[in-house]
Amino acid sequence: MTIRVLVCDDQALIRMGFATIIDAQDDLEVVGECGDGRAAVDLAGRLRPDVVVMDVRMPVLDGIAATRLLAGAGVADPVKVLVVTTFNLDEYVYEALRAGASGFLLKDAPPAQLLHGIRTVAAGAALLAPEVTRQLVGRYAARIRPADSAPPGGALTPRELEVLRLIANGLSNSEIAATLVISQETVKTYVSRILTKLDLRDRVQAVVYAYRRGLVT
Repeated sequence: MTIRVLVCDDQALIRMGFATIIDAQDDLEVVGECGDGRAAVDLAGRLRPDVVVMDVRMPVLDGIAATRLLAGAGVADPVKVLVVTTFNLDEYVYEALRAGASGFLLKDAPPAQLLHGIRTVAAGAALLAPEVTRQLVGRYAARIRPADSAPPGGALTPRELEVLRLIANGLSNSEIAATLVISQETVKTYVSRILTKLDLRDRVQAVVYAYRRGLVT
């Protein structure tokens, strides 16, 4: 299947460069381009791309606000968003993930990393490497974790809670398998159950959930 991509960046040269790199791939297709967040929301509604490559700082409507409208809580038919930024692990990235983005890249990332990111997000996985997820969310853990009396992970079994804590601590599937002495396929099954039970889209949201509910510090 061809992955349909919408590119949104207010810098024409960057937008053109992204589009050229993406369109050169057999399995990727740029279906639209725009230069501000409002246009991205409008175009995504009409074109229904598989992935929106979204800049952060833009006129009219910034990338974070646009991401919230496309993939945030309560959106009936969310679109996967890959945020690009010039800042590594800064507040913009944190806010973008909370707004519903599936991951982020730096603008100076090599073309292969951009293409990998698009494919990863399109497949429904989080782009962030486990250790980057831990560093990013851990940096803002105090802000993520509000006063909340709801029972943490109440729908999960003790084993699923254990797996969730390991995910939030930055372990990959293979590392979780080694820690719990189970197969990687079993870990994948647990991860899938956790995401389904908690109505989470990917591992990034699972990490944020764990921090918000105080399952990890």
